[in-house]
Amino acid sequence: MRVMATPLSTPWSAQADLRRPVLLAIGGAFTCATASAVLAPAWFWVPLAIVAITAAGILAFRHLVAVCVAWLLIAGATLEMTLADIVGPGAYQSAIAAVKTAEIGLALLCILRYGFRADLFNPALAFLAMFVAGLAHGLHHDLTPTDSLRSLLGSVAPFAFAFSRLSPGWGGAMVRATAWIPLLSVAGGTALDLAGLRPVFVDSFGQRLAGLGHPAFLAGFCLAAIYACLIELYRDGRFRWLLLLAVNFLILVLTGARAPLACAIAVTGLTFGFVRSSTVPRWYRILPLLLAGCLLPLLVVLARDLPMVRLFNVLSGEAANLSGRELLWPPFEQAAAASPWFGWGVGAGNAIIPQDSELAQMIRSWAAHNEYLRMSVEGGQLGRGLLIVLFVLWVWRNTRRLCRTDKAIMRLVFVAFAVHAYTDNVLIATTACVFFPFATGVFARSE
Repeated sequence: MRVMATPLSTPWSAQADLRRPVLLAIGGAFTCATASAVLAPAWFWVPLAIVAITAAGILAFRHLVAVCVAWLLIAGATLEMTLADIVGPGAYQSAIAAVKTAEIGLALLCILRYGFRADLFNPALAFLAMFVAGLAHGLHHDLTPTDSLRSLLGSVAPFAFAFSRLSPGWGGAMVRATAWIPLLSVAGGTALDLAGLRPVFVDSFGQRLAGLGHPAFLAGFCLAAIYACLIELYRDGRFRWLLLLAVNFLILVLTGARAPLACAIAVTGLTFGFVRSSTVPRWYRILPLLLAGCLLPLLVVLARDLPMVRLFNVLSGEAANLSGRELLWPPFEQAAAASPWFGWGVGAGNAIIPQDSELAQMIRSWAAHNEYLRMSVEGGQLGRGLLIVLFVLWVWRNTRRLCRTDKAIMRLVFVAFAVHAYTDNVLIATTACVFFPFATGVFARSE
């Protein structure tokens, strides 16, 4: 007697033939849009928008690595600042929201494609805890629950990719793309400057290189790019990474940002001096250090002759508080003292100094320029402590699986990040949307 074998079910594949259901869905959407045009004209765009979003999602899913790299380059270009200068201030917040929303959407697609990863020590969980605590304790009087929720989404977005398993190919592509962001930003800014649309240098106690965005943001991207160059150099030892490392250092110097430059010098110097690798011989590591040491006296001399360059102006002058931190910090300290344990909720850091106040207009900023102080305002001592603990555990857990050189470099990077957080907005600024996906890309290579 012949027994017919029951065919086994096959798992769903992204390569399945979906042409018929897609065509039916498109036809149905256009039918609904046509009906809406007659019966409810105000809702005419809804079916078409759903089709467009779905089509974009399918396209991104099929080319996920390329789309994530393209998103990273767009985030690093800080187009919100370019659009704000060319179109108007209203484009700034909309562009930032679009970048972070796209990041969350791409992270969800990565989870769908590669699988979910229970990242128990992800720092985003600290922001979620602070959000809940803020609602229970009471928000700042100038902060609404909607604004707090919006700030929560903006705070967790940079960490969203870490909840996906990802692939080594995804991680390598993101790391390599990070290394090119400053150079692309400067090239784009130069093109706009030549077209007369936007200057590539801005005047702030001397000329500062801004690229497509702001000098401080460009400096933050240079930091991530320098770290990416170090990672790649120690992996394959190719000269192009050493050359790109030098280019990123030059761009960082021209931005005039002191804290990022100090962090970059410390991480690079310690890496070249103490992290050994068979792909990077000793002379390959020591020669750049000797060259930098020889150039230092020349920079001291140039500091007097080139005061128009902001960094040289700082070195030759007595500019100690160029960002107005001594004026910004006291209001945040007072707000933190009023609710020392639980703070005032996620997003309260944006409500301490009114955006239309004289101080904000004079300094052109209402942010704390100190993440430890901002976290004490938003989450109190408990929220800030939880965030620091999760950061330490997150870095330790993800770096212990890396190869020896990646582990040493990334731990140095996060020590420098902890120091840098004392003087800049490294968690809330757009630079976080580049730095943390870069770090997640390095971690993904161990999967």
